[in-house]
Amino acid sequence: MKSGDSFEREVDEWVDAIPGEVDAATEAVRQRIGRIARQFERVLADVAEDYEMSAGDWEALSVLARGPGDDGLTPGELGRVLGLTSGTVSVRVDRLASSGLVERTNGTDRRQRPVRLTERGHAAWGRATVTRTSTESAILRDCLSEKEIDTLGSLLGTLLARLETEYGPAPRHDMTRGRSARR
Repeated sequence: MKSGDSFEREVDEWVDAIPGEVDAATEAVRQRIGRIARQFERVLADVAEDYEMSAGDWEALSVLARGPGDDGLTPGELGRVLGLTSGTVSVRVDRLASSGLVERTNGTDRRQRPVRLTERGHAAWGRATVTRTSTESAILRDCLSEKEIDTLGSLLGTLLARLETEYGPAPRHDMTRGRSARR
């Protein structure tokens, strides 16, 4: 069955360029999963921009919104989850704080003061997230039936479980631009 996607148009050239024996079907699945993930990153970035934030801002708000309670996270904890340097976290927290989306709580010093969402930040993250998930749902439902979506979810769940058996749990938060959370 022909899909007409970008990888289908270049699969032979791609597989021929790889030295040695390559399972073309496995490579097609891996390439498509990666390309789909990058396209979903575009959706997230576009939606974040519509809400006047960067994809990185959305990621930080998401970690705080889905974090362990109302006390927030220290910048160090936030950096570990997002896989960012302390300097990058500091700049991001400053920007989000100046936008009124996060606030620093009491702590011993600036580096250790937990950061948490403000009501405004939680509302902005919530609106952006609803838009993102609605957009993604519309894309899926435009090309797949309900049964196909369920089947795809189940198949991907089986694959993810196998990969996690080998490499440990996948990061639970969205990570754009190829970053991965540190273990």
